[in-house]
Amino acid sequence: MLGLILILAVALLVLGFEMFLVLAVPALAYKAMFYPTLPDLVVVQKILGGVDHSTLLAIPFFVFAANLMGSGQIAQQLVSVVKALLGHTRGGMGHVVVGGSMAFGAVSGSAPATVAAMARMAYPELRRSGYSDRFSLGLIVSSAETALLIPPSITMIIYGWMTGTSIARLFAGGLAVGLVLGLAFAIYVNYVARRDGIARAPRADWASRGRIIWAAKWAIGMPVIILGGIYSGTFTATEAAAISVVYAIVVEVVILRSLTLRGLFEVTEQSAINTCIIFVLLAMGGLVSYFVTLAQVPNEIIGFLTAIDAGWITFLLVVNLCFLIAGMFIDPNSALLILVPPLYPVAVAMGIDPVHFGLIVTLNIGLGMITPPFGLDIFVASSTLRKPVATIIGGVWPFLAVNLVVLMLITYIPQISLFIPTLIFG
Repeated sequence: MLGLILILAVALLVLGFEMFLVLAVPALAYKAMFYPTLPDLVVVQKILGGVDHSTLLAIPFFVFAANLMGSGQIAQQLVSVVKALLGHTRGGMGHVVVGGSMAFGAVSGSAPATVAAMARMAYPELRRSGYSDRFSLGLIVSSAETALLIPPSITMIIYGWMTGTSIARLFAGGLAVGLVLGLAFAIYVNYVARRDGIARAPRADWASRGRIIWAAKWAIGMPVIILGGIYSGTFTATEAAAISVVYAIVVEVVILRSLTLRGLFEVTEQSAINTCIIFVLLAMGGLVSYFVTLAQVPNEIIGFLTAIDAGWITFLLVVNLCFLIAGMFIDPNSALLILVPPLYPVAVAMGIDPVHFGLIVTLNIGLGMITPPFGLDIFVASSTLRKPVATIIGGVWPFLAVNLVVLMLITYIPQISLFIPTLIFG
């Protein structure tokens, strides 16, 4: 019977059913076959419980703030600051894309929003700088992955809610991991620039840099307020998300006048749709998580690993492989909801720090967003720039290799993930 349920889940996925049905239908079938006397009210409670948590309020706020900044001028001003500081280096515009993605990630927490914003702003300049079409597309798609790691991060918020891990500690660890990934991308950009003879842009004088930074003061204020408030303990991640929305509306609508009331309404509508998609998946994930626990799947995994005398090194290798395969076929949030409930208790039983495990998971989720054939960010870039998916996939492969190297470093050197959280919180 269990085999039939798994076949049903795979069939729904292959046939193109919506992911919430791929999660819900097998869960309900499992309930009907193995727990027929379980009251239907319990199922409803678990579905509602999947979204009934104050921590999750941060998600719609950060989604809304990201869309506001992408539609207004804050994102463009942040990229202008990075360009003024890095545009003259070897690889110039390539480094600007990496740094700009990290800067936008520091105020949005959303990789797809970062892809859409950076694609519109950076792609033409990358091509004018001499980078190939494929490299430019691959760089934009891959650099957006840093937005999941540089806090705030919607993925970390979901993981923190699912496991009870401190979101502030996850954010602190994500800052270090995001910087390592950004540095790895920058090294590869520098190599390509030297190989292809990409010319350096003229160095901006300090007076020009000062004017650009001053003009972007309101944009720079966003990450300062969000990260400074969270790390100082002034407010929680959820409160920071709400403040980011208010700040973005005031700056974009009142101060910069980059959004009209009609534009604000359109951004609000799109943000509501994006939020609903996420929360429907979270609701179904709550039901799946309940049945995973009821079936004692974590205990079965622990028993199997004990039987074959496997340690934490082997376990984390299996975790990475599971997420890599899942990322090829299903959306990142679904992979998170399916794999974390059975794997997290095993990680804790093996003595793996929850923050370290969370950052491994987050990096894997980011990797899944750029992994062919169904990486979400690949399709976002394709629709934004009207480029063939095959061309974007061709440009992503080298960055996948860079990603895998960084993933191995983060997986097997826990100090990278835990250094800043330990420094700040002890």
